[in-house]
Amino acid sequence: MTETACRLYLVTPPVLEPAAFAPKLTEALDAGDVACVQLRLKDCSDDAVRRACDALRPIAQDRGVAFILNDHPELARETGCDGVHVGQKDTPYAQARRIVGNDAIVGVTCHDSRHLAMEAGEAGADYVAFGAFFPTTTKDAEFKAEPELLRWWSELMEVPCVAIGGITQENCGPLVSAGADFLAVVGAVWNHPDGPGTAVKAFNAAIAAAEG
Repeated sequence: MTETACRLYLVTPPVLEPAAFAPKLTEALDAGDVACVQLRLKDCSDDAVRRACDALRPIAQDRGVAFILNDHPELARETGCDGVHVGQKDTPYAQARRIVGNDAIVGVTCHDSRHLAMEAGEAGADYVAFGAFFPTTTKDAEFKAEPELLRWWSELMEVPCVAIGGITQENCGPLVSAGADFLAVVGAVWNHPDGPGTAVKAFNAAIAAAEG
């Protein structure tokens, strides 16, 4: 994960069939610059998570893209993922770090909270995630974040920040300009009418334009 410029952080749909999703992931990653893929599945068994990791992780890692598992540090370690992402209601950061080890990536959801972000950053998190910045249909957004939060964080801290929540090719510019290191995107890529590859190209172009 580089900190020199804003990059894409793809989050999978909450429900997927690994064999059917694999070509879509391949298309997305082959289309342009993507830093990271987070596997985020809802309401499924550990075995289903394992199967998805086994099918999708090599697609990312073979292309030099970090593969992060949401909310399952033990499974992340067991299945060879590059790290884990934890929310405020998931495994606490310190426990997740102990499970996955010092070489793995551990990211933490911080919603719209400067306090939570400072705590995570000082504890050693590899990145903090802020959001939701825009209305989103992917999950119920209890928190609303403003671009100023990204600006404040990027001026104060070395730890990278991820922006998430309803981000599209059309609205991402202010987040890039404010200092987001990564844009976490779900629907705007996987639901793009011309396919995920076209979506990734459009995001890369929008990021480049915003960085000017």
